[in-house]
Amino acid sequence: MKLSAAIITFNEERNLARCLQSLMGVVDEIVVVDSFSKDGTKAIAAQYGATFIEHPFEGHIQQKNYALDQTTGDWILSLDADEALDDKLRASIIAFKSQPIGTGCSMNRLTNYCGHWVRHCGWYPDTKIRLVARNKARWGGVNPHDRLDLNDESSPMQLQGDILHYSYYTREDHLRQIEYFGKIAARELFERGTSISYGMILLKVIAQFFKSFILTTGFLDGKTGFTISRLSAYATWRKYTMLRQLHHHR
Repeated sequence: MKLSAAIITFNEERNLARCLQSLMGVVDEIVVVDSFSKDGTKAIAAQYGATFIEHPFEGHIQQKNYALDQTTGDWILSLDADEALDDKLRASIIAFKSQPIGTGCSMNRLTNYCGHWVRHCGWYPDTKIRLVARNKARWGGVNPHDRLDLNDESSPMQLQGDILHYSYYTREDHLRQIEYFGKIAARELFERGTSISYGMILLKVIAQFFKSFILTTGFLDGKTGFTISRLSAYATWRKYTMLRQLHHHR
């Protein structure tokens, strides 16, 4: 079995080496699809022997599907540049390669937020399908919240170990992503004809904080859990207020 890794990048010099290092000895091919980075991303990819392809960015889903199509392996492992395999997951994938079954595998993802591993707030185990047989899955969902779906809707095999997700180094990183993802999500909702009142936005904001901090026990993550829950509620506010602005200016 030949295993390929597919990764999309844009200015990922801070993260990419860690991601690629975790793939050494696990995959047989690494394909990096880059949307014209201005930093050292290309040089880092070359250091690890990755095939580096530049392609215009048309959306997270479209770019990840393009990356799948550029690989040559029998199976494909799809990662983001800010993710890496822990040792247990590396061992699980190596064992799976010796006797692959089914059409896809899922794995848990553990997120690091400003130096803290987050095990609550609804952020863990955050199970994702990321290892799939060629031509048996495509990226779908609604930008920017993509997901890898098996074509036959079969149940994936769960692998042991975690994807380590280095999401935010600072609170400012989180705020920047809220603005970036909020614009994408608002545009998607607008194009689907969705509208919302200020009263409903307020209810959604309250519900998001309650879900994150109380229902999914974010309080057990202490100050980090409160920050995540508060900013998750703020992200809800920004997404829907941006949507209202799009309707106002159409």
